[in-house]
Amino acid sequence: MPGLLRGIARTAVVAGTATAVSNRVSRRQAGRWAQQDYEQQGAVAQPPPAPPAADDMTAKMDQLKQLGELKAQGILTEDEFQEQKRRILG
Repeated sequence: MPGLLRGIARTAVVAGTATAVSNRVSRRQAGRWAQQDYEQQGAVAQPPPAPPAADDMTAKMDQLKQLGELKAQGILTEDEFQEQKRRILG
């Protein structure tokens, strides 16, 4: 009988320790997630930095070239081409 009680007691200690460690890990992870959410919300509230003008113009030129190719292939009509061009240069 003493061996049985010792086994039960050991199981209770191990289970209690595992529960305490698990709870601590869960709280710490929840804190990390809360910190990440806070940082992301702060980043969302601030406007993103403006891209450099040269990169912006290069992107617009690439889009216009693609539009020209689509028009040349007959995929876009003249009106669709002009509308998309206005939107890009907008």
